[in-house]
Amino acid sequence: MFWSLQRDLKLALRRPADWLLPLAFFWIVISLFPFALGADTKLLIRVAPAVFWVAVLLTELLALPRLFLDDDRHHILEQWIFSGRSITALVAGKLLAHWLTCGLVLSLIAPVLGLQFGLPPEALMVFMPLLAVGTLALTLIGGLGAALMLMTRSGGSASSGLLALLVLPLQIPILIFGAGAMEAVSFGLSVWPAASVLGGIALGAAVLAPLAIAVAIRMAID
Repeated sequence: MFWSLQRDLKLALRRPADWLLPLAFFWIVISLFPFALGADTKLLIRVAPAVFWVAVLLTELLALPRLFLDDDRHHILEQWIFSGRSITALVAGKLLAHWLTCGLVLSLIAPVLGLQFGLPPEALMVFMPLLAVGTLALTLIGGLGAALMLMTRSGGSASSGLLALLVLPLQIPILIFGAGAMEAVSFGLSVWPAASVLGGIALGAAVLAPLAIAVAIRMAID
């Protein structure tokens, strides 16, 4: 796991465009709404949870299609299988590296972007852990879709469309409960009912997704 994590983090440092492009996309999408909706603070606070989660979901769909495709083209996945190492552990390291360079970064800049919506400071601070947990779940489920795409060997715009078809039905609950938790904290309500469900989804995905992805990779290579 740590070998795969270290390798992907080094690759991310050598190719900053791979993670800066999704970050810029997220920033632009979030920033467009205050300009479009005007200075109505009540309206901005009401729509902020949905805007943030839709932007996060779209950013993950933009960043995930190439998660395994490059390694497949360079026969790295075949080396995984013949190396004798645990495929599940290698997958877990790769997913963690992707989350650290994409999902976690989005979570850290969210409070800064939230200032444009007039959100109170206590809401902004809760946004970070909610988005961190939610992006982890989106990465795990999206990683399964990216692994299944190996069987088609598709790329470009077709890969993004196929990935969306594969994973959106599984990611919609994350969107619902994540936005619900943010909406609750924005209006001074208890965040725990929706946040606990979101955490449960992330925990279940952390247990099951690496195993399912390892099976999908073996099927694609064989």
